[in-house]
Amino acid sequence: GGHAGTLSPFALVQEIREWFDGPLLLAGAIATGGGILAAQAMGADMAYIGSPFIATEEARAVEGYKQMIVDSNAADVVYSNYFTGIHGNYLKGSITATGMDPDALPVADPSKMDFDQAVSGPKAWKEIWGAGQGVGAVKAVVPVAELVDRLENEYRAARERLAV
Repeated sequence: GGHAGTLSPFALVQEIREWFDGPLLLAGAIATGGGILAAQAMGADMAYIGSPFIATEEARAVEGYKQMIVDSNAADVVYSNYFTGIHGNYLKGSITATGMDPDALPVADPSKMDFDQAVSGPKAWKEIWGAGQGVGAVKAVVPVAELVDRLENEYRAARERLAV
């Protein structure tokens, strides 16, 4: 979870479909069955879901990370290139826990990765936890099978709502 970009998925899919008719997976804030259906309606063939699967019993993430995903919403996600030199989405709470101010992070030089920070500062994905803006849909740490069942039920319900 937490891979990021600034282009709206609506614009992204539309522009990709102008020149590419092959398989297209869309990711970014997709955390419900309705989000999966929306990705398909926009022209994607499939949806890629990250953060909700971090908060599953089977995931190897530490329990604090899983719980922070459950306790967070979209406003708790910070977009920064500080930790790796490449922009990503990170949970504010994990940044705060390292003693840093998530609202006043330095900006890394976009022309190179900042390996000094990666070696000496808080470690992305170990102490600084990545997560996407769809975290608000994650309400509990559950088994993967339960998450998949929820997504399927929400997807079917969304299709029924839109049936004409």
